[in-house]
Amino acid sequence: MSGSASRRIASVDALRGLTVAAMLLVNNPGDWDHVYWPLEHAGWHGCTPTDLIFPFFLFIVGVSAALALGPRVDAGAAPGPLRAAVVQRGLRIFGLGLLLHALAWWLMHRPEYRVLGVLQRIGICFIAVGLVALRLRARGQWLLLLALLAGYGALLQSGPTLDKLGGLNQRLDTAVLGRFAYEWNAATGIAFDPEGLLSTLGALATAVLGLICGGLLRRGRSRDLMLTGLAAALAGWLWSGWLPFNKQLWTPSFVLWTGGLAAVALVAAHAWIDRRGHRPWGRAFGLNAIGAYAGAWMCTVLLEGLGWMAPLYRGVFGPLGPLLGPQGQSLAFAVAFVAVWAVIVWRLDRRGWYWKI
Repeated sequence: MSGSASRRIASVDALRGLTVAAMLLVNNPGDWDHVYWPLEHAGWHGCTPTDLIFPFFLFIVGVSAALALGPRVDAGAAPGPLRAAVVQRGLRIFGLGLLLHALAWWLMHRPEYRVLGVLQRIGICFIAVGLVALRLRARGQWLLLLALLAGYGALLQSGPTLDKLGGLNQRLDTAVLGRFAYEWNAATGIAFDPEGLLSTLGALATAVLGLICGGLLRRGRSRDLMLTGLAAALAGWLWSGWLPFNKQLWTPSFVLWTGGLAAVALVAAHAWIDRRGHRPWGRAFGLNAIGAYAGAWMCTVLLEGLGWMAPLYRGVFGPLGPLLGPQGQSLAFAVAFVAVWAVIVWRLDRRGWYWKI
């Protein structure tokens, strides 16, 4: 949500932008076989620094909803047009995700088309949290968050297993998504998607937590925001003893741990940028977040699909191998990729061009 009708908060744009830059960094190594462990997702249970990135973004989706819609609700704006705008924009984000997956399916000759994904999950959460912002006040938002956490947690812990195979998430993805999931085994008919159907409940909880924290930020309650973040992170850490951190399942402990850390990061960014006036690093990425993500995706798919990626990597970054080693060489490509897009979004910002889906 652009928040054009309300005062933009530079720290929110900056934090969103740094999150998008981190997405590009971890999604575009030069060599997937040589990646430093902090730049990889946990294999199953656990939480690496990379696992924080997507939850941070969905948390900021909720924060942005509070900043953009909260003042309009308080001013008594008619809810109908606001609901329509929220739903329409969320559907556009979802549709963009479908188009990008179609491009990858076509150019990279993938055997199956994936229906869900990162942008699709963002679109779903955007619609849901926007409608919640228009309908529920703070107390109702807290009750919804608790219901999502308790309900989804009970579902997971009542299931047959927390492993990928045989779990409730995998069974639902197999039954509904089938060959259109991220992982599909034609021999067994088993499907699984890390942005699948049941785990969307956890993702929605992350966005609602962001909505609550955005309301605290909007009302200038930084101390309460910090306490909320610390309490959420502590609760998530404690809960992980029974229900482990797991990004692919988006477990409730993962929601609270990552959302709590995101809230603490938001308080720190607000104090550093908005209150002390320091430079909002990453803000240009934040103002063109979806455009940068989609543009980088298309760039990668075109390079891979046209067969240019491997020669580019060998020719430009190959000489760095003896100096940096294979992991350093791979990281150098990722950093260069982010740097190119940093220049692009900086130029767009200088010209006042912002892609609002």
